[in-house]
Amino acid sequence: MTEANDEAMQVLLIGGPAGVGKTSTAYEVSAQLQTLAIAHCHVEGDNLDAAHPKASDDPAGTRLTEANLAALWANYAALGHHRLIYVNTVSVLEPDLIVRAVGGRAEVTGVLLTATDETTRARLSTREIGSGLEAHLERSRTMAALLEQRAPAGTHRVRTDQRSVVEVAADVIDRSGWSGPPRP
Repeated sequence: MTEANDEAMQVLLIGGPAGVGKTSTAYEVSAQLQTLAIAHCHVEGDNLDAAHPKASDDPAGTRLTEANLAALWANYAALGHHRLIYVNTVSVLEPDLIVRAVGGRAEVTGVLLTATDETTRARLSTREIGSGLEAHLERSRTMAALLEQRAPAGTHRVRTDQRSVVEVAADVIDRSGWSGPPRP
């Protein structure tokens, strides 16, 4: 899809299991891009299907996510935007859904954030203070394995262990190619 300013639509997908640093990284990517005066939009995918109950024929909220992203994107595109940062645990597994929502054509860069079980435990322990911590950790481990197995070829892996969010975000931007020539 080409926007009014004749630039190709670009999508940066940031995915990874709980506790890996997706949200913090995405906000820092946005802050660094703002400093570089690179126009972009940032959408947290978890909010796009936050409804209860979901439709009986869409229990995972996939159609709801796509419809809500399409509605948001229409507003961003009307302002001339052509770059989207989309953050969600499984975003790297759903590039087709995201591309459909933004009009059917886009250059997609997938980044899968990774961390050790020890790192995710430390991070989740500070935010999951109730009785569900162990279940949350198990879901995170399961999702990490699934993402590693199913991430499409070409998905960049960026580790977050013992790195500042500033460093991780700079690495993600580097992988996106949005601040210079793309890095393989």
